[in-house]
Amino acid sequence: MDFGTNLVLVTGALGWLGISLVNALVNGLEDCDALSQPQKNLRIRCLILPAQDDSILRRMSERIEVFIGDLRNPQDCDRLCEGAEGAILFHTAGIIHPKTVTEFYQVNLDGTKNLLNAAIQYGVKRAVIVSSNSPCGCNPHPDHLFDENSPYNPYMNYGRSKMLMELAVKEYYQAGKIETVMIRAPWFYGPNQPPRQTLFFQMIRDGKAPIVGTGENPRSMAYIDNLCQGLILAGLVERAKGEIYWIADKRPYSMNEVINTVKFLLESEFHQKCAKSNFKLPGFVSEIALFVDASLQAIGTYNQKIHVLSEMNKTIACSIAKAQQEIGYNPKFSLEEGMRRSLKWLSQQPEYSKNIFS
Repeated sequence: MDFGTNLVLVTGALGWLGISLVNALVNGLEDCDALSQPQKNLRIRCLILPAQDDSILRRMSERIEVFIGDLRNPQDCDRLCEGAEGAILFHTAGIIHPKTVTEFYQVNLDGTKNLLNAAIQYGVKRAVIVSSNSPCGCNPHPDHLFDENSPYNPYMNYGRSKMLMELAVKEYYQAGKIETVMIRAPWFYGPNQPPRQTLFFQMIRDGKAPIVGTGENPRSMAYIDNLCQGLILAGLVERAKGEIYWIADKRPYSMNEVINTVKFLLESEFHQKCAKSNFKLPGFVSEIALFVDASLQAIGTYNQKIHVLSEMNKTIACSIAKAQQEIGYNPKFSLEEGMRRSLKWLSQQPEYSKNIFS
């Protein structure tokens, strides 16, 4: 890979996606021929939050420079971007499960504007920005796939904050201020996962992961290295500027397939005893959760478990055809291998693995 510059910036560098992206920039993506060799002289400037432990980044490479700050503070964004003329910016930072609704807009919208204002001021060439499926909401029927022309129909305040972010980014690009590429990422999975994903595996093992309705509702997912491939290509390929791309695995999976795949791997390869039955709930449970979620968010509060339950019977699926055709995106991993690698990583983390592997 060669970005045409010796400097890239990464926000959210200690997040689930950010740390995987930094690793891919340092070491290359060994399973992707076009990106298997990293750029040798590349310096990586990483933004992390105060109180986060940066030791894993500093061990990764001496070419990594760590900046501590918050996107909500314009001065912190200025420090990150100062002296970064011609650099490529990967903006992976965002908030998904906050304590209050206002944080969605403070971080996802205002924080992105602060960052882009700084990037423009200091001459950053291109910003590759991570969005979500949520600005488009849920598919109208199970056979439908979102594409880049799908209309906005944001799901709750998270979706609205990301929609407003996308619209703001588009304005910056159309005004000729900076090259931008928007990456819409669905539910992703893979190593470096947060505790909520570990809890999901534990619930699957114990038969407590809810299957709401039939469980046949399709969900697009992205293995973390597939997503990193899409991000890096968005930074490299000239024609990507100004575009939006959905980045996911080759096909959607049903919730039944997701849960059964994890259970199969836990039993067959990690020798765990899993509950024989799954926890099934009628479809209206998600609709009740949707009502409660909307009511809570209307008064400014947010409950992660209720929000996740409200989505469990929904179809959220996309087409990756545009990314395949225009930037050469070719996802190498599908659900079984991706979950295998996720569980392998988890088994090597003593602070988390004790909850899954007995």
